[in-house]
Amino acid sequence: MIQRRQFLGAAALGGLAATLPLPAWAADTAGLPNLAAKAVPIGKAERVARLAKATHLLRANNMDALLIEPGSSLIYFTGVRWSRSERLTAAVLTREGELAVVTPFFEEPSVRESLAVAADVLTWNEDDNPLAAVAAWLGKRGLTKGKIGVEETVRYFAVDGLEKAMPQTTVVNAAPVVRGCRMHKSPAEIALMQIASDITIAAYRHTAPRVEAGMTPDQIGAIMAAATTALGGRSEFELILLGEASAYPHGSGKPQAVKDGEVVLMDCGATVHGYQSDISRSFVYGKASPRQRQVWDQMRKGQDVAFAAAKLGTPAGQVDDAVRAYYAGLGWGPDYKLPGTSHRTGHGIGLDGHEPVNLVRGETTKLAPGMCFSNEPGIYIPGEFGIRLEDCFYMTDSGPQWFSEPPPSIDQPFG
Repeated sequence: MIQRRQFLGAAALGGLAATLPLPAWAADTAGLPNLAAKAVPIGKAERVARLAKATHLLRANNMDALLIEPGSSLIYFTGVRWSRSERLTAAVLTREGELAVVTPFFEEPSVRESLAVAADVLTWNEDDNPLAAVAAWLGKRGLTKGKIGVEETVRYFAVDGLEKAMPQTTVVNAAPVVRGCRMHKSPAEIALMQIASDITIAAYRHTAPRVEAGMTPDQIGAIMAAATTALGGRSEFELILLGEASAYPHGSGKPQAVKDGEVVLMDCGATVHGYQSDISRSFVYGKASPRQRQVWDQMRKGQDVAFAAAKLGTPAGQVDDAVRAYYAGLGWGPDYKLPGTSHRTGHGIGLDGHEPVNLVRGETTKLAPGMCFSNEPGIYIPGEFGIRLEDCFYMTDSGPQWFSEPPPSIDQPFG
């Protein structure tokens, strides 16, 4: 049970509560330590090693080169932080380890600011074809035929342009290369994700005692975001679901306010040097009912079932299967039916909050050291409430290890 303090005026004002400023005590983050002060960002040596692994995987998968657009994969391999637009910026890596970044002429100085590895920079003007520049650079290296891999999120106009600029090549999905690198986190990556998780848990512990009757999701989220920032993280998201809205995994557009005896579901995350946390907690404001306690306990056990099933060499989909078998025995579902668990047991996490692969039925990728996942087999009862607890774990040589420990009970939802 969360200790309650009456939110002044909110209960009486109802829907106007969302417009009220937070009380000074709720907004106060004085005294929160910077948990990210000693966080070490990814260095050049690690990025060079990533590129070396990618070239090995290019050769192993019979690809001649790899094309990557801006986003987390471009950051992962080159350090370049850039946004996608109609003007193409991209990186090209050959199977021999040669790297180039193509970008508009007037963007070159800005792109170079975050470029963390040695690379040729190919520029193009507004009346040029950037894919022609890529084709020319690859042509000088004898790569005018064969297979060019593209990162799986590359947009169609870039793929189409590459095919037209290099008609003798075959463009293929480079997921075996990019996933083969990014799915297996290094100790440096795991250390950053651990700090991000520590920050989110500390922010939860700061926020929970400040939740009051009448508060809206935005007001609770504001407290959580302020705490996350003060603790040294970058606030990524604060999804706050109150009462019946907690029965719908991503919420409802209906007005919501904290009420006595109703579920408060918080799903929040932070980043540290780009690496993410994703942690959910569910509790009852006031006294939990026997039904709320039962569902909370069953869902919490579901996390343990998933964790126990996450063994090295096990296909990722079998983790989801184990949870659904347990829930079916309790009368939930079956399968993805409601009331029960309508979404996958978990997703990959790293530079992206959601990245391959998922803990979902049918996923055959085998669990291996360095893989990181969320564990969140929520139970949802439409028209009533939902309970979601989410903690992430990573695979080690001896099995799974938590980033954040799941809570012990509905009365101690933050440990």
